[in-house]
Amino acid sequence: MPMINGRQTQLSQPVTVEEYLLEQGYRLDRIAVEFGGSILPKGSYGTTRLGDDDVLEIVSFVGGG
Repeated sequence: MPMINGRQTQLSQPVTVEEYLLEQGYRLDRIAVEFGGSILPKGSYGTTRLGDDDVLEIVSFVGGG
């Protein structure tokens, strides 16, 4: 199971990072993704598949004033 934001996450089927993020309701223009210790370029979300040993950290940007 991949580790996503510090939690073991069971996936029902193999998915790309982009598919996972959209299924979870993330807005791709408001997040950054660390994949295996490095920032994953947004252009790679659709081609990077999540595997059992992967570690993913998702950081959301918050605006305010």
